[in-house]
Amino acid sequence: MDLDLRKLRYFAAVAEHRHFGRAAERLYIAQPVLSRQIRALEQDLGCALLVRTTRSVQLTAAGERLQEEARGVFATVDAAVRRVLEVDRGVERLVVAFTPGLHVSEALRAYRATHPDVEIELLRLDWWEQDAPLRDGRADVGYLRRPFDDAGLRVVPISSEPKVACLPATHALARRRTLTCADLEGEPVIDAHSRRTSSGEEQFELIAAGHGIAVVPQGVARLYSRPDLVYRPVTDVLPVETCVVVADDRRERRLLDFVTVAARVLARASSLRGG
Repeated sequence: MDLDLRKLRYFAAVAEHRHFGRAAERLYIAQPVLSRQIRALEQDLGCALLVRTTRSVQLTAAGERLQEEARGVFATVDAAVRRVLEVDRGVERLVVAFTPGLHVSEALRAYRATHPDVEIELLRLDWWEQDAPLRDGRADVGYLRRPFDDAGLRVVPISSEPKVACLPATHALARRRTLTCADLEGEPVIDAHSRRTSSGEEQFELIAAGHGIAVVPQGVARLYSRPDLVYRPVTDVLPVETCVVVADDRRERRLLDFVTVAARVLARASSLRGG
């Protein structure tokens, strides 16, 4: 079936506001029109997306899934339109995504020295996402940490980065200089698998408040240095690999040149920092 993008945008607005009236105001359409479009989308898909009551709108399991998938669809469409307009205007641009705690500035300076006409945009990734922006078109190249799904991606290893345990300063283990996995066994962990948080700030605020611990790359620990948190090396945890990543099917010269420059410069910078 052909999915109507307009209906999908209407659904996304209702899913965000959980209210037909507020969604209709945002979309500048009448509420009855919006209701008909959502029912038509449900008929197209053959499943219920919303549970409607007199006071609220809730998503069904299928609706929650569609809301998540819609974000990627919209990002892909918006990125495609952007690239088409850039070609029409003769603009050369690269969007470089980077994981928090990784520094890509050295590569940007080196690349700009040989490609001064290419415009660079940066995309700071949320702490739980890695390869998604490379797949949906929001980014052209990424400086990422493993793990991520590398299917369909060209991955150039850069370096490895040790991991440390993040603990409340009042935690009993905070008095030790180093830790092992056995020391951390049974501790509640706050990470993307156990508890989704909206940001790194929220994650570390929860840790400081005593809700759990986390094992994070050393570069992330440097971002969140604060007196109520301590970081201790975990001696038997494997280090995390950092990589420059690009989609396999991308062959633009400016993009391949950036990958070559970034791989060389970032590996050298990481070696100088000892990471």
